[in-house]
Amino acid sequence: MPRPVALLLLVLPGLRALEPLSVGLAIGIASALTGYLSSNPRFYCNYVECCPSAGHRLNATALKERLDARLFGQHLAKDVVLKAVMGFSNNPCPKKPLTLSLHGWAGTGKNFLSQILAEHVHPAGLRSKFVHLFLATLHFPHQDRVKQYKEQLQSWIRGNVSACPHSVFIFDEMDKMHPGLMDAIKPFLDYYEEVDGVSYRKAIFIFLSNAGGDLINKAALDFWTSGKSREEIQLKDLEPMLSVGVFNNKNSGLWHSSLIDRNLIDYFVPFLPLEHKHVKMCVRAEMRARGYAVNEQVVQAVADEMTFFPKEQKIYSDKGCKTVQAKLDIHEDVAMNNMKAKG
Repeated sequence: MPRPVALLLLVLPGLRALEPLSVGLAIGIASALTGYLSSNPRFYCNYVECCPSAGHRLNATALKERLDARLFGQHLAKDVVLKAVMGFSNNPCPKKPLTLSLHGWAGTGKNFLSQILAEHVHPAGLRSKFVHLFLATLHFPHQDRVKQYKEQLQSWIRGNVSACPHSVFIFDEMDKMHPGLMDAIKPFLDYYEEVDGVSYRKAIFIFLSNAGGDLINKAALDFWTSGKSREEIQLKDLEPMLSVGVFNNKNSGLWHSSLIDRNLIDYFVPFLPLEHKHVKMCVRAEMRARGYAVNEQVVQAVADEMTFFPKEQKIYSDKGCKTVQAKLDIHEDVAMNNMKAKG
């Protein structure tokens, strides 16, 4: 069906109930709209999700505000990702796709950051037809089918970038990815102007992994032991160690990968372990998201139910903020009663 006709059917649902003659007239009207739609794509995109135009730029201020408001204890990740993404967005002719590898223990904010970033490229976020989330255990479960997965993955990426150059691809559970599988996407991440007539330079690839989390945690603890603030930790303190550790880790999904060997991953982004104060920030943010007034007694109660490491010092949450929502459910009655009392 021609796009103008499809649009008219979308805008005027009752059209389907018209007599054949009326439908023919409507189709003629719709065809007459072709020129208008061609010169006014915004009208069409009010009703159907469109790929961003070539000159599309991300809103740096809005992205920073969202990260500041919802991502806690990750000064490094926020700074690196914000600068990398904005530099990439503002470059009219990048030499390769933006490729980020996010590392750290569960609950530190890797998924959250990738979702925020996706929403700022495509407002529908993970619901967008231009954002693609792959889970290792769901989409690539069988070791004996790696060759098939490689072919399917290449075909999927090629087709979707052909449809939208600004496509976003998120690969979660990288530490459970079969060795060698990710090498299949190496041609799309390399410094090629085009591959088989398709340019991948405007796409974004994000890898999420728990691999390297132990190295990051040890470095953070060393800073704490030496009396330094976690905010003093810089990317140069962690990135070289992280890239080598992931390359040599058979359970990283990037073990001996050509993506690292050819320097195709732009940034290895460390997510630091979260302290008590960061867990409390997560609880407060979740309470506000649910429409509750912040009750510090509830905040403290939820934080007290979390477990921390090392065993002696108990500095860092071993699950980050991952279980905050579930633990807040237990205290929901108190939070709601507090909100009603203040109301």
